[in-house]
Amino acid sequence: MSSGILIVDDNVRIRELLRMLVETNTPFKVCGEAENGAEAIKMAKELRPDLVLLDLTMPGMSGTDTALLLQVVQPRPKIILFTVHADGLNQELGSIYGIDVVLSKADSIGTIAGHITTLLSPKARKRNASRTKPAARKGLPIHSQRPSGK
Repeated sequence: MSSGILIVDDNVRIRELLRMLVETNTPFKVCGEAENGAEAIKMAKELRPDLVLLDLTMPGMSGTDTALLLQVVQPRPKIILFTVHADGLNQELGSIYGIDVVLSKADSIGTIAGHITTLLSPKARKRNASRTKPAARKGLPIHSQRPSGK
């Protein structure tokens, strides 16, 4: 049975928008919300989400640092990293941190919902269950973007 999606963003309005996006445009539910990386790790251990929607830039622990720590949570959730940076992260960086997909917060609802649905489809779960290294996951492109500044 699905545990749901954990939303991690320091901005309460972004969390609300992501919750609405998930619950109105996908068949999945949000199981929790965290405002920082430390809270996200604690909640992931308790809630065991199937997927984490993770902000890149947060106070304290960055999204990439949080993603590294999420790799040891069992079962390991899928990770979609969000960034507002126009030139964002590249595929190699996403792979290093065990991130499944990197998206811009400006991407369309259809794009975001499509990635969530694809990552959580039974076919994707079965295919990735036998993989031991998150960086080895393929199938969805990680957008070629690099953060500027932070």
